[in-house]
Amino acid sequence: MTNPATSDDRLAALRDFAVAHLRMPALRVEPASEDASFRRYFRITSTDGAPVAEGHHSVIAMDAPPPMEDCRPYVRIAGLLIEAGVHAPAVIAQDIERGFLLLSDLGSTTYAAALTDESAHALYLDAIEALVRWQQSSRERALPPYDEALLAREIDLFPDWYVERHLQRAFSEGEAATFRSVRRIVLDNNLAQPGVFVHRDYHSRNLMVATPNPGVLDFQDAVYGPVTYDIVSLLRDAYIEWKEERELDWAIRYWERARKARLPVRTDFSEFWRDYEWMGVQRQLKVLGIFARLFHRDGKDRYLADMPRVLSYLRRACGRYRELAPLLRLLDALHDEQPQVGYTF
Repeated sequence: MTNPATSDDRLAALRDFAVAHLRMPALRVEPASEDASFRRYFRITSTDGAPVAEGHHSVIAMDAPPPMEDCRPYVRIAGLLIEAGVHAPAVIAQDIERGFLLLSDLGSTTYAAALTDESAHALYLDAIEALVRWQQSSRERALPPYDEALLAREIDLFPDWYVERHLQRAFSEGEAATFRSVRRIVLDNNLAQPGVFVHRDYHSRNLMVATPNPGVLDFQDAVYGPVTYDIVSLLRDAYIEWKEERELDWAIRYWERARKARLPVRTDFSEFWRDYEWMGVQRQLKVLGIFARLFHRDGKDRYLADMPRVLSYLRRACGRYRELAPLLRLLDALHDEQPQVGYTF
């Protein structure tokens, strides 16, 4: 698929937009990052090292070409995050019709780049604190609902893109019935969880090492939905994996902090952990479908290397619960592997 954001005309227009708002003709525009959408980001600095805006030695220019992208959710949700005391980019200037934003710069060091065995604990505690603040600010009708239709659409990316397109495999009648059955119980469990603000992609590539820490990016798809979604996104990250002992320690710390903040998590940790794992199953099915779609539709192959990690999370959770055991057997059949012996709760 051709990405219209690569047009030199758009880059020239974005530069003109920046010059007009920053009132500095001598600007340096360099690529800052890209993501899995049509959006592009550029870092803007002055050629002489002077600040480009009051209090800013650099700013980020977002190019979000209509009609593929809409800047309005980004602007609105950035405001909600900042109101909650979370370090999100401030919107310095906007041209919604053309899909251009100027944003404060949160730096260039992602959690993904900074995480080591030594740095991880402090970084994750900061991320947990920020997540709790975001969830504490929740208001039910302030964001779109993470309802059954949306959750079902996401979970169905797995058969549509991962199974059919990536594995080039069709479900048998029995396999289709198995998937429908497990899909139903996963959706029911996750829909029953209390609702809060959900970033929806809260993980190491969207968190920046910043002051205050962390800086939070890629929040434009935020919704109001299950309380465990963002914490399982953070701790069962598609791009980096930790020993389960550390994951469990961070999950307990989140749960304790959430209870202290009167967030609607389960009062029994084992019940919270079950909700967390079942929410993870939904997310992992979705992520496998998205990664397959990024490759087969959009020509982005860099996500393929992360699929085994996501599958490992999925298998681990399915091996623990009797209700999910049929999905584990289905995964074994899809990958022609021997059944794994798990334990059940």
